[in-house]
Amino acid sequence: MPMITSANVAQAIVKLVAADALPSLMGNLVMGNLVNRQFEPSLAQAGDTVNVPIPPTLVANNISEGGSVTTQNPNLGNASLVLNTHAEATFQIPDVTKVLAVPDLLSLYMQPAVVALAEKIESDLLGLYGQFSANSPLGTGGTALTESVVDQAETVLFNAKVPARLPRYMILGGDAYSQIRQISRFSEYSSAGEAGLRALIDGAVGRMKNFFVFRSQFVPKTGSTPVTSHNLAFATDAIGLVMRRLPQPLPGTGAIAEYAELGNFGMRVVMSYQPNTLSQQFTVDVLYGVGVLRNNHAVVVRS
Repeated sequence: MPMITSANVAQAIVKLVAADALPSLMGNLVMGNLVNRQFEPSLAQAGDTVNVPIPPTLVANNISEGGSVTTQNPNLGNASLVLNTHAEATFQIPDVTKVLAVPDLLSLYMQPAVVALAEKIESDLLGLYGQFSANSPLGTGGTALTESVVDQAETVLFNAKVPARLPRYMILGGDAYSQIRQISRFSEYSSAGEAGLRALIDGAVGRMKNFFVFRSQFVPKTGSTPVTSHNLAFATDAIGLVMRRLPQPLPGTGAIAEYAELGNFGMRVVMSYQPNTLSQQFTVDVLYGVGVLRNNHAVVVRS
């Protein structure tokens, strides 16, 4: 049996934090779990560019006698996303040895830091709404969202030839989500069956007009009178989220790092000693970039 030393105890603590931090991050994401994600365990730094492959659009030409089949744009496309965000959240644990004995203590210290990272990623993803110019925005600012507008959004994506196999999502702010729940045809058991019952009892819209409907506190709002919420209807390939590994701390600094990687997400956890507070400091950080992949696969829905 290997000896228990301060070195391997410290490494175990960092591994424990890393193992819990990433699932917590994913659990606090809405948009981050719906968009096209790409992660590779390769080292990168802020400012690097990542090429995200996009399936090409093929058009088959007519076959003439003695001719052959040709296509347009046969090569795999790429969208270049810049790793322009290095987000971090730091917390301190006065007595890290207690974390090994009472793992629930870890959540008390770590959860606010992870939530802060998730909020940053969500805000950046939803902030892309202004870049979707291929489809004209639907709805009117300061006006309640209606069934007709939701129907138009689905039609826009259909006309944009979004493949039927791709799921469609609608991310709404709190007010718009509430307005959807009050559409009588979708909130009554007599007309919507089980879905209406969930909307009445659980408050969950679920699915409407072929959209999986979610709500987020980070849907951008502009203006004052009236306030305009920029909700978003989109397919998975409309938006990209890329993440890459950050390097290990420099030797001799006393800092210990571990990586947590799961489901196209990755983060780094660094533990170092903070002499001012006589405690261990943990930094949870991610390097990522967001951007539009397919402009016509999303439409802004104002309310």
